[in-house]
Amino acid sequence: MKRPKRPTIRDVAEKAGVSIATVSKYVNGQQSFSPAVEEKLREAIEDLGYSQNSLARAMVTGRTTAIGLAVMDLANPHYSNVVKGANRVALANGYNLFVVDMEESIAAVRPLLEALAPRTDGLIVSARIPKDVTDWLAELDKPVAFLGQPERDDVLTVGTDSVQVAALLAQYLVRQGFKRFGYMGYSRAPSNADRLQGLRQILEPAGVELLIFDVDEPTNEAGERAAARVLLRPDRPDVIIGWNDLVAIGMMNEARSLGFKVPFDVAFAGIDNIPISRYVTPPLTTVDVCSQTTGEVVMKKIIAMIEEKPQPTDLTLEPALIIRESTQRQFT
Repeated sequence: MKRPKRPTIRDVAEKAGVSIATVSKYVNGQQSFSPAVEEKLREAIEDLGYSQNSLARAMVTGRTTAIGLAVMDLANPHYSNVVKGANRVALANGYNLFVVDMEESIAAVRPLLEALAPRTDGLIVSARIPKDVTDWLAELDKPVAFLGQPERDDVLTVGTDSVQVAALLAQYLVRQGFKRFGYMGYSRAPSNADRLQGLRQILEPAGVELLIFDVDEPTNEAGERAAARVLLRPDRPDVIIGWNDLVAIGMMNEARSLGFKVPFDVAFAGIDNIPISRYVTPPLTTVDVCSQTTGEVVMKKIIAMIEEKPQPTDLTLEPALIIRESTQRQFT
């Protein structure tokens, strides 16, 4: 069956009895007309079911009313919550959100962003990308903001302070009486060094030992794979901090499979406060890094840049310690 012809701007002009230029100026918000003319235009558009091609509109106005958000792994609940917060603000301000999942693939980052950039008025990108891509983004002729701190200082960044996050967790665990810490980090992330700095700020003055390990990806599965090499060593840590909640949960589950009692033989803590962290056994101590609020804040900032308005100054991201059973045990 032949598909019905999509109505064009010419069809709208003919039905309303006006010029094509008048229709174009009306739909692109470039000019106001008399109430009678605008009523004719509205009726023609509604009767015909006319909708404007977004790329065509962008060619006329220079605006797409779309904002791109590129995250490293949409399966990670931290990023899905960032997307939720960002989308809420975008819709409230008349923008569409285009989300790209880079799936932890460094090789795919540049091609994905090159495809996304022309379709948007601005970009929000995870900071865990190569420096050459960060440099390319910083030179684009459109606003760009980063989730976290990339390997460059002269760009807009939004996120909790990684040093503060790690120090907050370490302070609590030292007060709990833990003496040998393990940190299962993710060295490919620029903020990994900041988290180590936060841990050392607290642990070194307290005379507490810190053992450093690394996962090949920030996932449950990577945590499970790494668990045995940490737990079965003779100088096993008595508490392990995961790069994120996913890594910590993966390690904690594998520890229980190996016969360890959590938190009595070994305790675990994570970072992010993803929803599932409160429902695992035992519930996971973590730091809430304000995932949804991060999405809201970065979207408000990028919209201000797009619309050439002053940056909002009343937006704060304050991490919060969430204490649960995975680190609660009595020391004698």
